[in-house]
Amino acid sequence: MTEETARGGPVGDSDPDKRIPEEGIQPRGKWANKMEFIFSMAGEIIGLGNVWRFPYLCFKNGGGVFFIPYFVFLFFCGIPVFFLETSLGQYTSEGGVTAWRKICPMFEGLGLASQVIVTYLNIYYIVVLAWGIFYLYNSFKSPLPWSSCDNPWNTNLCHSSISKFANPHLFQPDSNWSFLNNITTPDYFTENYTYMNETDIFSISTSPEEEFWIHRVLRMSDGMSITNMHWDLALCLLAAWVICYFCIFKGIKSTGKVVYVTATLPYLLLILIFFRGVTLPGAADGLKYYLIPDFERIADPNVWRDAGTQVLFSYAVCQGVLTSLGSYNKYNNNCYRDCLGLCLLNSATSIFAGFAVFSVLGFMAHELGLSMYDVASSGPGLAFIAYPKALSLLPGSSFWAVLFFLMILFLGLDSQFVCVESLATAITDMFPRQLRRPCARELLVLGIAVVCFLLGLPMVTEGGIVLFTLMDTYGASGITLLIIACFETIVIAWVYGVDRFLDNIEDMIGYRPFPVIKYCWLFVTPLICGLTMLYNLSDTYPFMVYDYMPGKWSSVVGSLLIITPLICIPAFIVVSLCKNSKNMTTPSADLRQAKPHKPILTLCKYVIFKARPQPNRRADEANEKMMMEEPSRV
Repeated sequence: MTEETARGGPVGDSDPDKRIPEEGIQPRGKWANKMEFIFSMAGEIIGLGNVWRFPYLCFKNGGGVFFIPYFVFLFFCGIPVFFLETSLGQYTSEGGVTAWRKICPMFEGLGLASQVIVTYLNIYYIVVLAWGIFYLYNSFKSPLPWSSCDNPWNTNLCHSSISKFANPHLFQPDSNWSFLNNITTPDYFTENYTYMNETDIFSISTSPEEEFWIHRVLRMSDGMSITNMHWDLALCLLAAWVICYFCIFKGIKSTGKVVYVTATLPYLLLILIFFRGVTLPGAADGLKYYLIPDFERIADPNVWRDAGTQVLFSYAVCQGVLTSLGSYNKYNNNCYRDCLGLCLLNSATSIFAGFAVFSVLGFMAHELGLSMYDVASSGPGLAFIAYPKALSLLPGSSFWAVLFFLMILFLGLDSQFVCVESLATAITDMFPRQLRRPCARELLVLGIAVVCFLLGLPMVTEGGIVLFTLMDTYGASGITLLIIACFETIVIAWVYGVDRFLDNIEDMIGYRPFPVIKYCWLFVTPLICGLTMLYNLSDTYPFMVYDYMPGKWSSVVGSLLIITPLICIPAFIVVSLCKNSKNMTTPSADLRQAKPHKPILTLCKYVIFKARPQPNRRADEANEKMMMEEPSRV
């Protein structure tokens, strides 16, 4: 035991920011300034889910009532786990896997589980960017190709709508409307037309936006083959990966600069769309459906489940990304203040995006004479069918379509390349001797990009949408994220010791976080996550994506996607048990412990787990190394 340890002073690294790497290994980088970290985190957590998922969930789950369960999950699950992962990365200066190895070796599998989920995201999430690039290219055409039925991919059932707001000259007496549809009228149809009204005719029709999405972009067929490649979409996917690669191939030196553009430009575009949307006729009706609360829905457990899964998805927790980004902070960065500010920004962006989305959807419902229930949708249906249809009704529709798909592209791009950066960081920290060398980083990122590109190619085939939906639904499923969140809080609070971790945070930022955080990690967060997970498991959860898809096949794939990351947790517990059973829960000796002789867990001033001071093994190893290197006097 060293003299410093005997006095009860700090043990471990005296200055974690000045660790000397081994000979031949490049030092681990740090953010050039705080703003690079803030923008990178904002780019990761503020993505497509804020625009195409949160507003729809509010509409679906009782309007303003949805804010109640959402903020309950945010304050008692989202923020505690978000702060835990970010501070863990900053404290250990390690990526998503090795951070858990240093904190508690037996739970290294938690880090690997999160990296499996990030790998899922790297494979399928970028397909959305490929669709966005395809739509962006077509947005420069006038008229927009999805606004009319006069295209080779349209069927006889296609029927388009003309906006009175954008084309008032057509709404004059004796105007010719024959160009609106492609419906051919057989003899029997003409003979019986007197018995059918206009609503009956168009009830069997489809919109040009739907047909563009189904027959031009996805090109789905009855066989749903995954061997029939769509090469134009494959080129869009390749373009997305090329952009992503050059954003991050130099590590945080390039990532930190790119996020200044990718994280801020979507806000500018969203503000422009918002001001255009709220000035349109019918916008007030859309906002009413978005905000007016239906208090009867508050007792529906499905509303609470949707709120919980939205918080976990939106805040990118349990994916190792926050740990990786936090690991590039300087040791004394105030990550607590940063996390609170980022969480508030994320939720405010989601709420603001709802105004931009539902004002435009309200206008569309007003123009077409439909109810909000007929036009509101979520996910790709909102971004690639509903919203393009609404924009096509506006004057200067091509301009607004370009702005919208630019926003989609930038929202998805920074989330994508930060996920790739996170995976590269985790792998590099696992094999520093091999990968922290000149050009190794560039080759690693290139390898990740090539492998994920090839694995993503089946999603741009005729049956690709089925694979995409399976990955989106079960790859980063609510069940998986909830289980990982439970484990993370339990390991930090009860195994490593919540008081010891709070002492570490106090050593970094100069003060202890709000006391509620401690009890969230100990009890509230694992309890809420556990109950939500049990409800998900008890609820009927069919592995069925489309009616034409065999239920057994989708069930097997969905189950594998869920089980694969989770199996890492018990597998590494067994590995740790066989490898070093005596030190399964012993944290790394090079972690700085400011108060090594304080109890690691107390409740109401009662000591639950006493202090577990460690000998300074690093000093002993250094002495041994010096003795071995001392020249012989013979």
